[in-house]
Formats: sequence, C-alpha cells, structure tokens
Amino acid sequence: MTTPDDTEAAFQQALERLLLPLAQLCLDRGHGFPLLAEAMKRALVAAAREAHSGAQASRDVSRISTTTGLTRREVTRITHTPPAEAPARSSPATQVFTKWMGNRRLQDKDGHPKALPRQGKAQSFEELARSVTRDVHPRSLLEELCRLGLASFDPVTDTVTLERDSFVPSADQSRLLGFVGHNVGDHLSAAVANLAAGSSGEKPPHFEQAVFADGLSAESVAQLRGLVTEQWRGLMAALVPRLTKMIDADERAHQAGDPPPRRVRIGLYTFHAEAPAAAAPSSPDEPDPS
Repeated sequence: MTTPDDTEAAFQQALERLLLPLAQLCLDRGHGFPLLAEAMKRALVAAAREAHSGAQASRDVSRISTTTGLTRREVTRITHTPPAEAPARSSPATQVFTKWMGNRRLQDKDGHPKALPRQGKAQSFEELARSVTRDVHPRSLLEELCRLGLASFDPVTDTVTLERDSFVPSADQSRLLGFVGHNVGDHLSAAVANLAAGSSGEKPPHFEQAVFADGLSAESVAQLRGLVTEQWRGLMAALVPRLTKMIDADERAHQAGDPPPRRVRIGLYTFHAEAPAAAAPSSPDEPDPS
C-alpha cells in the first residue's frame, strides 16, 4: 500500500526532475538562483490567485501569503510589479562581461575590448573580476565566461579574450523561447490537470501518452526521428483542415452569453539522450595554482 511518505517522496523526485531542465536553461543563459527564485515566486502567486479566484478580493494578500508561504510584503511587491519590470539580477560572470564591454580603459583605440592578462593589479582580468565581486574567485568567473562562449583563455600567453560583443538573445532566440514557454508550459499544465483529476477519481481531461525505449543505437534513433517526422506531417495534414472547419462552425453558432471560446494545443515530440552512467563521487575544488 502506498503511504503518504511514499507519495511525498515521489513528488519530491518528480519536482527535481522537472526543475533540472529549467535550471540548465538558466545556466545556459548566464542566470543563477536569483532569477529562478523570482520566477518561482511569481508563479506561486499566480497559481494561488487562480486557486482562490472566487474569494473576496480584499483579502487576497493574506490569503496568497498563507497559501504560498511568502511574506505579505513579497506578495504585495509581486502583485504590484508587472513581470517585465521584475528585477532580474544578472550573474557575476555576465556582470564581468558587461563591465568589460563598457569600460573605456579596457578597450583599444577602435573601441573594441582588449585581450587582458589573466593576472595583475591593473587592467587585468583578475582586477576586473574582483571589481565586480570578491565572493567568487576570478578563476571561477573565467571558467563560467568560457563555458558560456563569451570569452576564451590562451594558456600560452596567459591572456583572456572576449569572443562576443553582446549577451542579448536575437529575435529568433526570443521567438524560440516563446515557443518553449507556450509548448512546454501547456504540456506540463495538461499533466498537472490529469494528476489532479486522478487524485479525485475523475477522468483525466487531457490526452497525454508517451512511448519509452532504451538500448538503441544512434542510427536507430535517427531512423525513429524520421518516422516521427513523417507521422507528424500526416497528423498536421489531417488536423489543420478539420480545425479550420470547427472554428468556422463554432463562430457561426456562437451566441451572446455562451461560455468563452476555448483554445487547444496539439503537439508531438521526441527526446533522446545517453543512458545515465553511475555517478562518480564528487571531490572538493583543487587549490588555485595561481
């Protein structure tokens, strides 16, 4: 028999699994905990508001604070700050990048960022890094900049060079991020709604199915992608005309007082990765040789 402790442990594991790709997305874009924490707070407030949508509005702050565990001050700040104005602290590494780009002392005569000696008291990467923060070692900041593709290190000359002139997503990146938010957000919403229905004995309201297989070669995975792509084209060819007819028919039949129109998102995806290997024991950081 499943106990409450078993369910809570399963929930914890599922939550960590869901957060891992989000954490990777943040790290890939040079953001750490502050941005993710702010986004999580805003999401909790939005979810609590929806859960209490029919309640008395005058007690919203107290009710949301009780439900989410956030302080009343935090709830008030979030509810009065539009998402676009929410503070998003950049990471120390991206602060180093921004300061390097904007400091005239660190530019050549043409206004381009100069290659900097890794160490030194004046106009060095070490000095630049310590001017941003003394809580993170310059070597760690250098490694992070290299990981993000913003800088490179030449061990022969012991110099650091900027590799990009901006850390702003392009228009295409912004569009792709929008797709990720909508597509993955709706998929996750469907799964959460199905879980809620199952716990109350109701029929899951959304269709959600998947096939899992392991022990496949890279060649087999490539063949599967082609097969799924072909299936998607066939599904799109069947769905789009049908959806168009439904929209036209529903618009003609719509009358004043009818419930608001509903939206739908239908998707298909594949994911493949190497089978997880046994985790190696972690070791403390080695002393900095510099």
